Amino acid sequence: MPIHLRANAGDYAHACLLPGDPLRAQYIAETFLTDVVQVNAERGLLGYTGSWDGKRVSVQGTGMGCPGAAIVFEELIQLGVRKLLRVGTCGGLQADHSLGDLIVALTAVPADSTAAHLVGDEPHCPTASWELVHEAVHVAKTSDLRLRVGPIVSSDLFYNPDEGQYGRWSERGILAVEMEAAVLFTLGALRRVQTGCLLTVSDIVVEGEFVRISDEELRSAVDRMTRIALDTATAGHDDH
Repeated sequence: MPIHLRANAGDYAHACLLPGDPLRAQYIAETFLTDVVQVNAERGLLGYTGSWDGKRVSVQGTGMGCPGAAIVFEELIQLGVRKLLRVGTCGGLQADHSLGDLIVALTAVPADSTAAHLVGDEPHCPTASWELVHEAVHVAKTSDLRLRVGPIVSSDLFYNPDEGQYGRWSERGILAVEMEAAVLFTLGALRRVQTGCLLTVSDIVVEGEFVRISDEELRSAVDRMTRIALDTATAGHDDH
């Protein structure tokens, strides 16, 4: 039994959604899944397993930032999870973003040392699994969400003193900033499991301005993203 996820092999499904906020994990489980069982509460890292469209799936809160999230990812893999799909919010970095847009991440710039430590500080491009990227895009095309696919950046700072960094990332074509995907993709490569990341644009940070989505609009957009994520994570497998 791992130290931080006090669960046994088999408690988690083959596929797991990964919101940063443990309370969002609880919300997803109670709102979207059937036959739900809570499988972890250690350190407030709430985790659940249930069914979506007749297929077994889990959802586990990770907390914020690569170092803590890496512990959760490692222990989920130890417990048998083989598809790890982050579902989160992000700051949009392109002027043509709209609040509530959906982003499917291809790669994640590691603006955080955690992923670098895992590869011995050698150059590395953390990259999502093509199977999950392809499936997410396929599923999302049937929704009414505006979809963007491309690179994101995982930062180790939420309150960033370098205000110009957002502009430099934007100029290099980075779609959005968040805090966990780079280490998720890196561990996916090292541990030979599938990883992906779907993000809802909750803020837009361009040209020195910061715009925040309303709580109601955010809830609606995250709900639509969650349905896409559940369809993506459970595609092509029958986990009972």
